[in-house]
This record gives sequence, structure tokens and C-alpha cells, in this order.
Amino acid sequence: MRILTFTSFNPVQSQPQTMQANKPLVLREGQIFHGTINKLYPDQTAEVQVGQQKLVATLETPLKVGDSHFFQVSSTGAQTELKVVTGPMTQAMTPQQQMNQLLQNMNLPPTKELQQVMSHFMKEQMPISREQLLAAESWMKTLPEGVTKQDALVAIQRMVELKMPFTTQVFQSLVQGAKLDGMSATLQNFMNQLENATNINNQLKTNLMTQLQTIAKPLDAETGGVLLARAVQRLTDNTVSMTNRLQALNMLKEAGILPQNATLANWQSQQGQSQPLSTQPVQAGQLIQQVMMAKQEESAQMLQNVRTFVQNETLLTTEQKGQLQQLMDRFTQLPQTKQAIEIFARQLQEQLLKVFSANNDHHLFTQNKQGLSTKDQMLSLLKPDAAVARYDTMFQALVRASVESTQPAMQAAVTQAEAQVQNAVDSKAMEQAMKTVLKGLGISYEAALANKANDMQALAQQVKPQLLALLQDAQIPAALRDSAELFMARMNGMQLLSGENGHQHQLVMQVPLDFFGKQMDATLQWNGRMGDDGKIDADFARVLFYLNMESLQETVIDMQVQNRIVTITVFNDDPQLNLLAESLKQSLKAGLADKEYRLSGVFIKQFEKGIVGKVTKMSNLDSESHNGVDIRV
Repeated sequence: MRILTFTSFNPVQSQPQTMQANKPLVLREGQIFHGTINKLYPDQTAEVQVGQQKLVATLETPLKVGDSHFFQVSSTGAQTELKVVTGPMTQAMTPQQQMNQLLQNMNLPPTKELQQVMSHFMKEQMPISREQLLAAESWMKTLPEGVTKQDALVAIQRMVELKMPFTTQVFQSLVQGAKLDGMSATLQNFMNQLENATNINNQLKTNLMTQLQTIAKPLDAETGGVLLARAVQRLTDNTVSMTNRLQALNMLKEAGILPQNATLANWQSQQGQSQPLSTQPVQAGQLIQQVMMAKQEESAQMLQNVRTFVQNETLLTTEQKGQLQQLMDRFTQLPQTKQAIEIFARQLQEQLLKVFSANNDHHLFTQNKQGLSTKDQMLSLLKPDAAVARYDTMFQALVRASVESTQPAMQAAVTQAEAQVQNAVDSKAMEQAMKTVLKGLGISYEAALANKANDMQALAQQVKPQLLALLQDAQIPAALRDSAELFMARMNGMQLLSGENGHQHQLVMQVPLDFFGKQMDATLQWNGRMGDDGKIDADFARVLFYLNMESLQETVIDMQVQNRIVTITVFNDDPQLNLLAESLKQSLKAGLADKEYRLSGVFIKQFEKGIVGKVTKMSNLDSESHNGVDIRV
């Protein structure tokens, strides 16, 4: 049996030694490292070998060629100055003896944790300062649950390599961000602690819980879209009973989609700002506003805008576009009075509501060129002043209003809508769910904040800024603070593990997913090249997916892209997976072909028995070695 699962990964950031050797060695005052004297020059200057790199420095005391010492950087001015910390290291001395001599000369206690840190940095031939050693020692003594000593040492090494602030917060973010599972459990634990907390700001608590529930159910917006389509179909169908129409009307009012004074007679009446005819609306609601406010002398331009909108809308069928064209043709045969324009606006709105609601079932995860879906267009027709960034929140409110309704019919409608969404789940749904979760968490909050074009109010509703506000409250319970800090560390870890190194770029994402009661932790580790134009080179990439699913359990997918040729290797213990996957290979091949990629092959392998599975550093894409998933005896 396997004795160790894929619990963490080492960062991709490190390059092969041949590449590291080409980079100049950068030292800082106070750092300690192991080096060997290669050559001696006048004025007590020498060439010192440090790992595979060399530097020329001034020595405080004369030394002999070939001797090895531990040095401390005393100055990094025009000429690096080194101080000898230990005497010559003879071949007879063991690494343990060398380390004990170093700790003694630095006046440091030979604790187990200090020796572990020092041994790691001696092996990696990397510099580290006395202050960093002491900080690392304290972290090694109090490792969080589920974090191994090796995980901690890798995180400390990364902090030194990338010159990160040597703080507990950064260390915790790195070790937590490197985990491959447990994100769902971390999220759920925080939600439980927040729900039970009493002495915190009620508004902050409500906003956080709302956003967390959105993340916990990433397809609720689609469920809300189905509910909206059903409600619109009832309201526009005069053959439906008055009772059912009133239930649909009240549901939309409770969700805040329709105003409280809406009735069956006026529910389609528009409330919004007029749209200038000089612009071409992309939202159906804006188009109706533009038509409604058009003057008699503007009817020709207004009609042209409607015609352009209909022609460009990819969410409409050819037949539906023909029906809308007939409506426009009838309008042109009438006198262009203000009353005629208003009637045309109402008819156009009703017709668009009908076609978008009818198409919603077949376009649950489809968007037009502007990134709008059928449910978005329906909502814009009913609430034209609502910001697009707030649409998902309103759909989720519609789901909650239906679930909390005392009417059994409304609760049954939710069950039916969820079943419909579940049956329609495909690759687009997965993409949509991941985007919803990552956006809701606020992983890129800092970058989005710098972009003034973003909706600041919508950004403030993301989890990360609200979590920061919560942690600033000194009165929150200790258990809630601990769970909040752990949750924050997991999110910050993604950013710290992502980054650039020359032309290489790494992206790490951890996504807790919940599909209709089935939880899954998904971690994506992407490594690719940056082109000369500064954009990602889509022709070459290496992607590792670490999945922990309810049915398939632990799964690792290694995808390599070379010159747009894709090779996929799946690691899983299920002996039936190969048979189950066979029927999906053609659709995968076709899907990749649509994106101009060619599938070379899909290889499904079981984790070997009696071995340790360990994720190691991914090689540079130019390397021929295959060491993304290292299976070691």
C-alpha cells in the first residue's frame, strides 16, 4: 500500500542548476554560507567557490587555497567582505561536526531544530543569516498540524531564495499554500466558527456568510437563472393560472428583482436611466431603455440600433431573429409617434423576455461575445439599472427566497432547477464554477483594486477584504481568529507560490468545489513560458492537477503541452478508470481541436504499490526529464 499521499508540492520556481549557475550570487550582510578558497589574489582578495558559483571577495584574515570554511558577509559595498566564522573544514570532519563548530562559533545552542535548519542549508549550499536561523528554529518548534518538517524547510528556503519578509505570516502562508488538500475543510471550519460567533459586527458577519455560501455553491447563479426563466414564462403566459402567476411575481419581488409595488399588470414597466442613441447597447435592458426614451425624429437611428443588437446577439436562434425582424417591420409601417415608439418598446421587451427565457435551458453555461448569458439578459430586461457585477448576487438571492418560501411549489421549483443544472454540467460549467469560487474568494483582490475600472463596491464584497476587516477586530473569539488566519494563509499562499522567474511563469490555484453536495479539493500548478511580447506562450506549458474527489478519491493529472501537442497522464488507483475514460477520449480530442491543440495521447496509471508518492519540482520545459510527479521506492 502507499505509505504517503500527495499532501504538498515543492514550488516550480527553482530552475535547473545549470541555469542557476549563470546567475550572479547575491549576498546580504549577516548571511552565513559554506565556501572553498579557489584562488588567492593580492590585498587578501580571493576567489571563493559557493556551490556551483564563484565570487571574488576581500577576506579579513589570510587563508589557504583549498581550505573550506563557513563565512559571514560583513560588507556588501564595492567589494564584498567576508569574515571567517569557523576554522578549516577537514575531510575527516563529519557534516555534524562542521555544523556543531559553526553553531558554537555563532553562540547558538545546538538544538534539534537549529541543526535541522542548518543541515538543510548546508546541503543546499545556500546562505542564511543568524536572525533567520533563530526565526526558523522557532517555527520548526511549533509546526501547524499537518505540516511536515520537510514542508517547513522548503518554505524557509523559498523565503531566503526570493528575499521574502522573514515573518511568521509569510511562513504560514507558504506552508499552508503548498498543501494539496484540506481547502474545503478549512473553508467549512471557518464558516462554522463565524456562524457561532456572537460578539462581532453583525453586518460584516452577514456579508461574509453570504459570500461564503456563494463559494460553497458556485452554480447557484445558474440555478437562479433557471428559476428566473420559469418565472418569466409563467408571467408572460396568460394560460397559466392566476395563483401560479402571483407566486412567480412574489418570488421575484422577494428576491429584489422586481419592485415591491409591481403587479401582474405593470411588472414589465421599466425603471432606469435613458441610454443615448450614440451608443450600441450590449444589454437587452439598456436597449429597451434606449427605445423607450427615443424621440420621434430619432426613430430611424433607434431602429437601426435594435436591428444591430438582434443581428449580433449569438444567444438568439435564426428563427427568433426573424420573428424580431417582423416586429421591427410592423413598426416601420406605423406613424412614428411617441405612443407608437412606447408600444414598440413594450412589445420588444416582452418578445425578448420570451426568447431569452425559452433559450435558457439550452444555454445554461453559454455566453455571448460580451460575456453575457441568457439569464443576464433576462435580468437586465427586468432591472436595467443593476450593475452586471451584482447579477450573480441577485440570482443567488432568488434561490434563497425560493428555498425559504413557505409555498411548497417554490421549494419544488428549486429542486427541479438544481436537477436541471446538474444534468447540464459540462466543462463550461466546471470553468464557470472555478471562476465563481476564485472571484468570490478575492484571490486577485490586490491586483483588482489597483485597476480603477473595476467596481469597488463589488470588490469589497469578496471574502479576502472582509476577512482582513474581521482580523482587525481585537475582540473576535480566539477560535474564530485562528480559523480566519488559517483561511487567509491558504489564500495568500497561492499568491506567494505564483510568480515569474525570467521567461518562466508559475501559477498556483487551490479551489474548494461543492457540486450538489459532493465536495472536491482541486489544486492547479501551471508552469509556462513568457513570450517576447510579455504574454503567456500558449504553445508550451506544463500543468499538474491535484484532485481529491468523493468517488475517485486522490487523482493527479499531468498535462504537457509541446508546440500545441498535448500529452496527458492520469494517476489514480481505480482499476476501472481506464474503461470509464475510453468513451471520453474522443470528446477530449475534439474539444482540444476546437482550441487548435492536438491530443497526442491519454495514459492512465495506478499509483504503484509499496511506494511513496511525492510531488517534486517540475523541470524546465526545455528539459527532457519527466519529473513532475516523482514516484520513488
